[in-house]
Amino acid sequence: FNLIADTDTALQQAFGVWAEKKLYGRSYMGTLRTTFIINEDGIIEKIIGPKEVKTKDHANQILNS
Repeated sequence: FNLIADTDTALQQAFGVWAEKKLYGRSYMGTLRTTFIINEDGIIEKIIGPKEVKTKDHANQILNS
């Protein structure tokens, strides 16, 4: 599998996952935890969004997609 490093957040912004977040009353910019499953033709087959990602079981979420 190919992985992408997005050090300048350009790709995150294009995919709509670079957003304002809040933690302990503090606002900051960060990545919304989202998984994009992309096929060999570059087509997004499935998006597992921030409200759907279950950290403890995420590997199974991906394998069962």
